[in-house]
Amino acid sequence: MTPYDMIKAHLDTAVPFAAHVGVKLLKIGDGTASAELVQRHETSNHIGTQHAGAMFTLGEAASGAAMAGAIAPVIMDMRPVAAMGQITFKKIAEGTLTAHAETSRPGAELLTALQEDGKVAFDVAVDIQNEASETVVEMQVNWHVSAKR
Repeated sequence: MTPYDMIKAHLDTAVPFAAHVGVKLLKIGDGTASAELVQRHETSNHIGTQHAGAMFTLGEAASGAAMAGAIAPVIMDMRPVAAMGQITFKKIAEGTLTAHAETSRPGAELLTALQEDGKVAFDVAVDIQNEASETVVEMQVNWHVSAKR
């Protein structure tokens, strides 16, 4: 089992709200992650499309997984907090959505900052696509990571 597989297994249980919504983590790498959300009645809005809150949850979960992947060697000793989330709805979203997330800085650079400063802040860009691979949401989440106290 790779460190990324261990993080994926942990995140699937560590964030119960994302699991409640139905977010499924697909893949985690060094500063990258993907997740999906299958549309159900519970994730739909009044016009039958994916609810904005469900899409935000999908994007935030993917961003958190990318963040964790970037700092995989030390993630269990860190306290990550999403400090800011910005979302832009590009088009109506229906069906299964897939979020692709990537950190703004390479994992090695983030690990160096953590080692030197004991904390680091960085952005994660998220592109949420529909089944036709069209972007339906663009999102950015700013993460603040520090050592557990």
